[in-house]
Amino acid sequence: MRALPILALALVTAGCEWVNPMLQQPKVKPYRKSVFYPDQIAMRAPPPGTVPAGAPVETATTTGRDAAGAPVARIPVPVTPEILELGRKRYDVFCAVCHGVLGDGQGPVARNMSIRPPPSLLQIGARPDGFFFTAITEGYGYMPSYRPWLGDEERWAVVAYVRALQLSQGARIEQVPPDVRARLEKENR
Repeated sequence: MRALPILALALVTAGCEWVNPMLQQPKVKPYRKSVFYPDQIAMRAPPPGTVPAGAPVETATTTGRDAAGAPVARIPVPVTPEILELGRKRYDVFCAVCHGVLGDGQGPVARNMSIRPPPSLLQIGARPDGFFFTAITEGYGYMPSYRPWLGDEERWAVVAYVRALQLSQGARIEQVPPDVRARLEKENR
């Protein structure tokens, strides 16, 4: 019997707008004009840096692959001196122990591997940049995935540094800028 008055009260007040103040608050509905914004467009683009609530959007920057699933040919982020320095630091910590400081596959761990030592990064330069990014992300052969320790930007920075190593180790002295050449020649005397 007690439930009957409560049920009756709920039915009577269900249609009353004063029960739900959210119905009366000022708000902007999609596809409607807004007097709040100067352009009167109610639907706004999300602020920069907004992360979607659903699954992450995968792009070449996060996967190393193009829309067809093939490794991207070139690094999809700007290569700056700061990125190269970040790549050098991460390479020295995570990669040099196996691949060597010069990328020649002569790191201290590689010298003690009897089954299959890591490859020289200088000899596999014909691979696309996305190949290296994917190998760092997912692992390759005995190499584990470094995704838990290196973010997307850091993995691309390592790829950029590996490319710089490949260029530097294959360069002839005539290709070096004159000021750097003079310094190198002075160091080798």
